[in-house]
Parts: sequence; structure tokens; C-alpha cells
Amino acid sequence: MVATTSTISRAFSFTCMFKLCRPLFALSTRTHMESPRVNSALRSPARETHIGDTDDGFITLQEWQGWGAVSPLPALVQQIVEDLKALEKNFDAPMSFGGNGGRLQGDFKILEDKKHRATYQTLGESEKKLQFFTARQIACRLLGSQGYLCQKCWIAMEDCMCSKVKHCSLWYGVRFWLYMHPKDFLRQNNTGKLLWQVLGVQAATLCLYGVAEDEEIMWSAFKRAGKSKVWCLYPNKNAIKMSVQDTLGYGSSEDLEYTPMMTDGDNTLNFVLIDGTWSNSAAMFNRLKEKAKTVWDEEGIPCISLTMGASAMHKLRPQPSWDRTCTAAAAIGLLSELQLLPKFSSCGLDEAVEAIEDALAVLLEALTTRRLRMGRSVTRKARHNLNLW
Repeated sequence: MVATTSTISRAFSFTCMFKLCRPLFALSTRTHMESPRVNSALRSPARETHIGDTDDGFITLQEWQGWGAVSPLPALVQQIVEDLKALEKNFDAPMSFGGNGGRLQGDFKILEDKKHRATYQTLGESEKKLQFFTARQIACRLLGSQGYLCQKCWIAMEDCMCSKVKHCSLWYGVRFWLYMHPKDFLRQNNTGKLLWQVLGVQAATLCLYGVAEDEEIMWSAFKRAGKSKVWCLYPNKNAIKMSVQDTLGYGSSEDLEYTPMMTDGDNTLNFVLIDGTWSNSAAMFNRLKEKAKTVWDEEGIPCISLTMGASAMHKLRPQPSWDRTCTAAAAIGLLSELQLLPKFSSCGLDEAVEAIEDALAVLLEALTTRRLRMGRSVTRKARHNLNLW
């Protein structure tokens, strides 16, 4: 996100500001099936998972929600897990995972790759292809992370940072939605996870892109809240920019008629954070835009400009330029600017800001310590397909 031109866009009022040179899912198909290669020197050690590891091949609801989800276990994810386990049994060799995102490795990967590509080609509708791609990504990451990553912080268990993270309540008039790409799900250096780890899943809710169960929960909340209470934090350079003051600075604290007993449809301000790489963000934004049109039939994108600097995470997960920042830092920037408005000044948003900043520092320390222990560099070259914020 650009420090001086970062934007918050109302999800209900999208226009065709992002004119892609190809249809949405044509872009998505290329992104889905053509993953960049990862330097083998940066890969995590290979690890195996066995049929007996997960109750005869099933991912339980408790395990699923332990990773931060609030939705029921997606049916398609469970089906792909079962298919992988069946293939493993027939192949008579354990699945092996390693590298970024817990990718399949070895001979089993070659066999499974042929199988899933054949299945993908039989899916005619772009929506079905997207859902299949997403479910497979999630299923592999779930299996590859079992017994390896801590469910709470998504860090390797030997480097778990949970004991150092302080929890904080977010004022009940604000709710974040982490609209996360499946390739960012269970990434150790993902910062969006910090929001629900610090604030709780009801204040910062995970919604995985392309998971029908997740998206239904998010859009049901948006419908109850109404179109005037939903924004999407997204760097849209083509839109007219407005400050937080211009958009939310009207009125006084007496206008904030919120009580702890209210539901998420009672005047709660909903902010969507697109949590994904720059290369994936356009498709994610367009999916929100198209859904918003069907729900509210609205046009136009009011934008809010945030004044921000580079995140401390930039060295470990560099952005296209120094004035871009990570997902957690984008949330910090929004809350900080809201706190400066008189009507929000007594809502305690500064406490949430401090707690998220502390968690971000803890994450940076954990990742740095791990990289040094493994003999890796603590700085990385800037890449244009890294985290959106």
C-alpha cells in the first residue's frame, strides 16, 4: 500500500477503475496454475504426514478453526484432503511437504500434480476452477503444517511466539475482515494473522478468497450492516483520494450509538483488508467489486488516503517500494487516523494500535531468529509479487 496514496474503498460502490486486459478468471487461471519457482536454498526441510495423523484422513472442525477460521470446515477442502489421503494409500508412500506454503514434494507430488491438473481441466465454470484451486491450496497447507506450525501464530513450533503476544479488545464499533489469498494462508511471515491473534476472531475475521463458506459469512455481515458501513482497504491509484477526516470525520462522539450488546449489523464499521500479493490483489479486488454490484447495485469508489511509512517487516518481506507496507501496518495506520478524530478519540483505538505494533515486533524477532539459526540472510531482495500492503 502506498504511504501517501493508500486508499480505503467502499466495497458497495465499485466502478470499473481496474480495467484488466483480460477477464477476471482468465487472470486467475494463470496465477493459479503457474507458480514461480522457489530457490531450493530457501526451502524448509522436507517433512512427512501419514494417514493416521488426522483421524483416518479427516480434518476436524476444531482443527480447522484452530488455524483462525470461523466458518464450518469447507466441504471441498475436506474432500480434497480425503482424495490426497486415498492417493497416498494407493501410492504406498507418505506425502512429503517442504518449502513455502508446505508444498508437496517428491514422486507423490508428480503423481498428484497430474491428477489435480486433469481434474482442473474438467471444470468448465471459472467459479468452480477458482474454488477447486483454493481448496487444494488450503488442503495441502493444512496437511503440510500439521505438527510443524503452531496453530495460533503460524510459526514453526520451535519458534512459537504466542507467549509474547498480548491480547487486546478492539472497540466493538470497528470490525476487520482479512480477505486472504490461499497462497498467504499459513505463511509464517504473514502479518494479517496478527490481527485476530491480538484482537480475536470476532474483531478481525479471516475470510479466504474463493472459499464459499467464508465469503458467505462475510457478505451476510455486510448485508446486515448496510452499504454505508463497508469499506475495502485497497491502493487504488485511479480513484479520487479522500482522507479519513473527509470520509469519517463528520459528527461527534454522541453519534456513535454503539453498545457491547449490538450485533455486527448494528452500525459496526466493516473494513476489508486484502491480504495477498500484488500479483493476486487485482483478481481479489475485482471479485469484491462484482459481488458488491450484485448485492447493492452501486457504482463509484470513495477512497481514503492514509499517511504511512514503511513497515518493520519490509526487510524480511520486501514490498515493491519503501512506501508500501504490510497488512498489519495498514490496520495500524487506519486505527491511528481514526483515533485522531474527535468522535473516535474515546474509543481506545490507540490501545489496539500499540498491541498490534508490539505483536508485529514480536513476529519480526521470531522470523529473524529463525532465519539466523538456519543460516539464512535476514534481508531479502525486493520482489513485485509480495504482500499487498
